[in-house]
Amino acid sequence: MLQVIRHRGPDGEGYYVSSDQPVWLGHRRLAVIDIDGGIQPMSNETGDIHVVFNGEIYNHRQLRKDLEAAGHRFRSSHSDTEVLVHGYEEWGDNLPSKLNGMFAFAIYDEKRNRLFASRDRFGKKPFFYADWPGGFAFSSEITSLLLHPAIDRAPDERALMKYFAYALFPAPHTPYCGIRKLPAGHSLVYALGEEPAKISRYWSYAIQPEDDDGPEAEARLAEELRALLLASVECRLESDVPIGVLLSGGIDSSAIVALAARARPAEKIRTFSIAFEDESFDESGYARFVGNHFGTDHKEKIFNLDSAMANLPDLLSRLDEPLGDSSILPTHLLCEFARADVTVALGGDGGDEMFAGYDPFKALSASQAYRRYCPRPLHPAIEALANRLPVSDENMSLEFKLKRWLRGVGHRPALWGPIWMGALPPHEITELFDREIDIEDIYSEAIECWDDCASDQIVDRLSEFFVRFYLQDGVLLKSDRASMLSSLELRSPFLDLDLVEFSRKLPATMKFRNGETKYILKKALNGLIPDTILYRRKKGFGIPLAKFLRGISPVEITSSTKIPFTQSNKIETMWAAHQDRKADYRHALWACMTLQGRFE
Repeated sequence: MLQVIRHRGPDGEGYYVSSDQPVWLGHRRLAVIDIDGGIQPMSNETGDIHVVFNGEIYNHRQLRKDLEAAGHRFRSSHSDTEVLVHGYEEWGDNLPSKLNGMFAFAIYDEKRNRLFASRDRFGKKPFFYADWPGGFAFSSEITSLLLHPAIDRAPDERALMKYFAYALFPAPHTPYCGIRKLPAGHSLVYALGEEPAKISRYWSYAIQPEDDDGPEAEARLAEELRALLLASVECRLESDVPIGVLLSGGIDSSAIVALAARARPAEKIRTFSIAFEDESFDESGYARFVGNHFGTDHKEKIFNLDSAMANLPDLLSRLDEPLGDSSILPTHLLCEFARADVTVALGGDGGDEMFAGYDPFKALSASQAYRRYCPRPLHPAIEALANRLPVSDENMSLEFKLKRWLRGVGHRPALWGPIWMGALPPHEITELFDREIDIEDIYSEAIECWDDCASDQIVDRLSEFFVRFYLQDGVLLKSDRASMLSSLELRSPFLDLDLVEFSRKLPATMKFRNGETKYILKKALNGLIPDTILYRRKKGFGIPLAKFLRGISPVEITSSTKIPFTQSNKIETMWAAHQDRKADYRHALWACMTLQGRFE
């Protein structure tokens, strides 16, 4: 089980085996902080508390001071792992609420004969588990758990339906009945001899906007946001190994470079980008401009479609958890490129979610007007008319956006986000599984997220969906797998706890105003990064997937893509329609490809 996750920790291997209980802990280490003193599993002085940990605790130095003041004695010089050992002794199950960082850890308490595990607030680091009568197992990856002989490998039909609805597996679901995913912001307790494991939530993102608007408030909030971002970047630059920045040339990654250049000499900051020959997908010119503007040590690598796709079979075979987001391929290529020079990198994940940066926010007003003024009986005819538009292979073309918008806007607002972002709309999921689906059940997570939002602003409700759901099980999953496959640790300054607390209290108009996304973020960055970057059109980080899929033999794919409970003729129809340019099924076909070989 440890060997197959060696890529997550190539620098060392450690074990703990209990002398009197059926308990075994294993760990693979990527050495980043306190290389000599951070070996795991790590135990306390009395040898009755043991931890295995994946991630980084950014406030570990302050927590160490607090714990030392309470009488705890540390053996390491600055290991963040040891903070978990003594933190559990001091605060018990309240430990996660003290942590600012990305983490998944498990602590075995010998005296209480129990395992306590927890996952960070946004699920940056993965934690999969399985329990059965008399046993419990956990790992950072599904692939590792599947090697355990007691694991139930039966496919989960309901989870697969949700996968095609969302293009991801919402926690706690996985493709398998016997394996679950610990949700972000949750902890788990497994007492030996007592089952099942008990799950509890210690934190949840909730938008609670404060009435703080107007020119004076805007200037103050922009200044506060800039200070929070700078502090977040500075603490994430701590490392005992080489560190860099993944630079796309967008607002978020450019802001990180600009602030890193304030914390360190610019020439010592390493930035990395990749380029594609297809201009509608290529952002390398912007990244190069930002690198030159700040004087970083910038490197870029050019990939054509063939060379990029040559990496696809290997990536899909190592993906672990299927994901319907094809941008994992360029993200992996970028991480692999950066790993040749650095062990740690900073990225821009979270900026779009925290500050309403996605294109769907621009569609909200039109969506409300469409539902209000366009008679419902006309919706199918309008969608059918739009579907006759010629299919475009370009990145985020008008045709692509229009068809996506229409397939979602006919449903109630709680479903707009997931249907716009998903692999297939509800009626085609019904066709794929050859039975009527329960929309309330398949989209239950998104509906609950929408209904639970404390704000009545539609921008806030959609934003909460992106943060609590799409970010956790989509964006961060992609970043973790793409980076860790190359043994690269990826840090996200936009997900700093203080910054998150700031963003969730912002009025909706500070995030999205008069059609402008990331309004307050742009004000905070005004004068810090060039206007050319600050106000350019959002492109997105992707690959020419639609074009690539037309070069693949449908017979070859459908023969190897055996997805339980689905109709093979529907998959074949999607392939044929896509290759004949009768429809754009790029996301659905990618979702099918990521599932191949999972259930053999």
